Amino acid sequence: MTDHRIHDTGLAVGQFSQMIHNIQEYAIFMMDPEGRVRSWNQGAVSIKGYQEQEILGRSFEIFFTEEDLARGEPAHELAMATANGTHEGEGWRRRKDGSTFWSSIDVTAFRDADGRLKGFIKICKDLTERRRTEARFRQVVESAPNAMVMINARGRIEMVNTQAERLFGYTRDEMLGQSVEMLVPDRFRHGHPEKRALFFSDPRSRPMGAGRDLFGRRKDGSEFPVEIGLNPIETDGETMVLSAIVDISDRKRMQERFRQVVESAPNAMVMINARGRIEMVNTQAERLFGYARDELLGQSVEMLVPDRFRHDHPEKRASFFSDPRSRPMGAGRDLFGRRKDGSEFPVEIGLNPIETDGETMVLSAIVDISDRKQKEARIQAALQEKDLLLGEIHHRVKNNLQIVHSFIDLQLYRIQDQAIRDMLSDTKNRVQSMSLIYQILYESKNFSEVDLGLFLKGLAPTLVAAYGLDAGRVSLKIDVGELFLPINAAIPCGLLVNELITNALKHGFPGDRHGEVSVTFARLGEDQAMLRVSDDGVGISGDLDIQLATTMGLSLVNLLSQQLMGTLQVHRRDPTCFTLVFPMTPAIEKVPA
Repeated sequence: MTDHRIHDTGLAVGQFSQMIHNIQEYAIFMMDPEGRVRSWNQGAVSIKGYQEQEILGRSFEIFFTEEDLARGEPAHELAMATANGTHEGEGWRRRKDGSTFWSSIDVTAFRDADGRLKGFIKICKDLTERRRTEARFRQVVESAPNAMVMINARGRIEMVNTQAERLFGYTRDEMLGQSVEMLVPDRFRHGHPEKRALFFSDPRSRPMGAGRDLFGRRKDGSEFPVEIGLNPIETDGETMVLSAIVDISDRKRMQERFRQVVESAPNAMVMINARGRIEMVNTQAERLFGYARDELLGQSVEMLVPDRFRHDHPEKRASFFSDPRSRPMGAGRDLFGRRKDGSEFPVEIGLNPIETDGETMVLSAIVDISDRKQKEARIQAALQEKDLLLGEIHHRVKNNLQIVHSFIDLQLYRIQDQAIRDMLSDTKNRVQSMSLIYQILYESKNFSEVDLGLFLKGLAPTLVAAYGLDAGRVSLKIDVGELFLPINAAIPCGLLVNELITNALKHGFPGDRHGEVSVTFARLGEDQAMLRVSDDGVGISGDLDIQLATTMGLSLVNLLSQQLMGTLQVHRRDPTCFTLVFPMTPAIEKVPA
């Protein structure tokens, strides 16, 4: 057994104190066998708050909480160090001002050449911030919308969240400490350790198994398709991997259903990528243009455009991809298609952006309108299918934004620079705001307009939690009737509210200041709407030019106000108030049935 004792070889207390006196990160002090302080360094002054002359000769019990004193923790520390040579641990300790901090504990006994106990050396470090960070990390993992599983380099499960329990059917205790291969189907287990080792040899954030179909295995043995995002996490010098796992059973069914819908659509359907290459066509497209499917796939979409229109078609395609939204192509213009035999025919084309594996494509529904009366039934069917496609679009957008939100959350815990952390937090809230709009759209099954009241009631508590504010200290008041906005106005309006509430929460209530943030949305007459965000916080500095502000938040407020074609007025304090008046669309208010 190794002897951990430090022998007193003549090193005087004064000499020892001089060696450690200027160390700032650690509190280092010597004690006599009874636990009375004999030396005190600058780190001890900084961490514990006592000056050297205040603490010398006093018992180190003064640093313990009442609970630890009642349990006899000081005597236990010294007894363990005396018996074993050293004693290590962590616990709450008390400063001079009465505040507590989470501390590392390292007590070492030192003895003279004859083995007689001469005293103890104790080393402490303030770990409060690390403990707080770890707690926040666990909260983020626990509250993530997807299953989260963290494993070490040996493939053992170190952490799971409630979503993982639900997804795999195991309790937390059944998974912790077990091999991650228990969550992998039998037919894939033999190669999984090698792939895991490959990740740890080059740990970086990336999707798992790019280009391969991945499957998970539940406790009952059933399998299900998954998408997995891998993120390396550094904890106490050890690299682990945090996996975000998404059950894509519904998505797979929707993808197949999507292909079936496209294939069975009564109109020609052509999907192209941003480079203008044809990715998918249906049988109706083959019949309409006279090409076989193999002749179309991978080719430029301009082959379907008459010669006289081809020169400016790439520019119009690029314009769509710069602002991808569902709309008819060439509004106000006559459009024509070109068959394989060179003949032309008039068409109507509906454009729909589709998100597939992080790439935006456009799905074009093409109708031959040579004989409009015969095509009316097919046009109506195409509109019904369009709703299905829009539902898929919003569903995918919402899911992708949620994944981005989780990734930003994870990235926050790897960055120490507070300015970058603040920017990432603001970006995360903007992503959350957009995700909430798409979630409301998808759940309402109404893809043209957003319930603004429902959006605000979901957004406000999220922002309060994001900035760590106590709801009892800063309250939120939402005053919105049954108001609806079209999607093209709801997104800028939602982002605008996000920025204004964020600004109030971040800057309006420093320290322990209490107050209220209020959001009001109402009609003004028949053709205008009024949005107001106010707070009774500290107000805005008089020398800050709102219109010329260079901060991202206020710059976005100005840009979004212009996008809504509104007029923004600012009252700087008592209360601080941002009021935007903008033109109201017909869909802005629902009349109860």
